[in-house]
Amino acid sequence: QVQLRETGGGLVPTGDPLTISCSGYERGFCYLYIGWFPQPSGKERECVAAVGSNGGVFYTISVKGRITDSRENSKNMAYLQVTSLKHEVTGLYYCAAGDGIYLEERYVSWGRGTQVTVSS
Repeated sequence: QVQLRETGGGLVPTGDPLTISCSGYERGFCYLYIGWFPQPSGKERECVAAVGSNGGVFYTISVKGRITDSRENSKNMAYLQVTSLKHEVTGLYYCAAGDGIYLEERYVSWGRGTQVTVSS
């Protein structure tokens, strides 16, 4: 059952910033981590960032310095901010709730994804 929803995708010029929001019902946000899973066109999705219920943040080396994730537990909201978008990041962006930081199999509540298309 989908309990999360991503918003904020769309057509974005190369080099521009982007913020994607993740909203959900209280049940969907009761897990320890909210993870972000981009799926570039033609590739598998993978977790590049996660934010813990206490605000602790985790980033993979590939995105460190270029993205920021955060959450507002009282509003059941999480956010992914991307600076200086590159063309290779075109694809679907998913948020998910679980307890495994970077481990996809540990995420149990997912959104349907939002499409981000970076234009040249």
